Amino acid sequence: MFRLNKIIPVDSDYKFLNFRKHFYIASAIAIALSLIILLFKGLNLGIDFKGGTLIEVSTNESSIGELRDILAPNFNEVSLQEFGDENTVIIRLQNDNNQESMKTVEKVKVLIDDKVTEFRRSEFVGPTVSSELLWKGFQAVSFALFAILIYIWLRFEWQFGFGAVVALTHDVLFTLGIVSLFNIEFSLSTIAAVLTIAGYSINDTVVIFDRVRENLRKYKKLELIDLFNMSINNTLSRTVMTSITTLLALISLYIFGGEVIKPFALTMIIGVLIGTYSSIFIAVPTLLVFKFRPQEEDEVN
Repeated sequence: MFRLNKIIPVDSDYKFLNFRKHFYIASAIAIALSLIILLFKGLNLGIDFKGGTLIEVSTNESSIGELRDILAPNFNEVSLQEFGDENTVIIRLQNDNNQESMKTVEKVKVLIDDKVTEFRRSEFVGPTVSSELLWKGFQAVSFALFAILIYIWLRFEWQFGFGAVVALTHDVLFTLGIVSLFNIEFSLSTIAAVLTIAGYSINDTVVIFDRVRENLRKYKKLELIDLFNMSINNTLSRTVMTSITTLLALISLYIFGGEVIKPFALTMIIGVLIGTYSSIFIAVPTLLVFKFRPQEEDEVN
C-alpha cells in the first residue's frame, strides 16, 4: 500500500549544496525578473488600495453568489464577503470619487432591491486612505522581516539570521512577482497571505537550522558542505510532508472557498512552494557564503 510518509526515505542522502551555484543563479534571475515585472507591470491593486464604494446590506437569505451574478456584469470590479453573520454582506465596488460613489450606490439599490431587506450603510473610501493602507501593509511586511532577523540572531548566530532574512526576502519578492505576472488581485488579504508565508517559511528554516546546530556539535571534523547536506536530509521528510499537507488544505480552500478567498489561497499556494524551496536551497547555503565554522558554534555555546 502506498504511504505518503515514504515519499522521502528516512536515510536520504541528496547532495543539495553541491548544486548551490545553479540555484543561486536561478533564484537571482527569478528575483530580477520579479522586480522588472513589479516595476513595469505593477500589482493588480484591489479596491482596498485603489479606493471605491463600500456598501453593507442585509439579505433575505440570498447567497453571495446570487448577488455577485447580478452585480458583476454591471461593474468592472466587485468584491463581496460575509460580515458578522451569513445574512450580512459587504459589497466593495471601484470608483474614483464621491460623486461616482453616490451613483454607484443608487445603481446597486436598483439591481438588488428584491434580494436585500436593508441597506445598512454606504461609504466612499478615497485614494488617501487607500495609499495609507498600502503603506501600512509595506510597513507590516518590513517589520515582520526585521523581527524575524532579531529572533534568529538571538536564537542562533547572526549568520543564521542573515540567511533566514535572505530566504524570506527571496520568498516575498518572488511571490509578489508571480502575483503581478498572473494578475492576482492584491488586497489586504494578500498582505495577510504574504505575512503567513513568511511565518511558514521561517518555521521550515528554523527546523533545518536546529539540526545544523546539533550536527555542528556532533560532527566537528566533518566538512561543512557535507554537514549541511546531512542536516537538510535529516529534516527533508518532515519538510516535504508539511508542505504537502499544507498544500492539500490550500488547494481545497482555493477550489471550494469562493471568489473572495481565491486570491489569498492562490498566493499562499505559491508562497508555500517558494518557501519550501528557499529553506533548502537559499537559507542553508548562505551559511557557506559566510564560511560559518563549527569552532564558532563551540565558542557561542
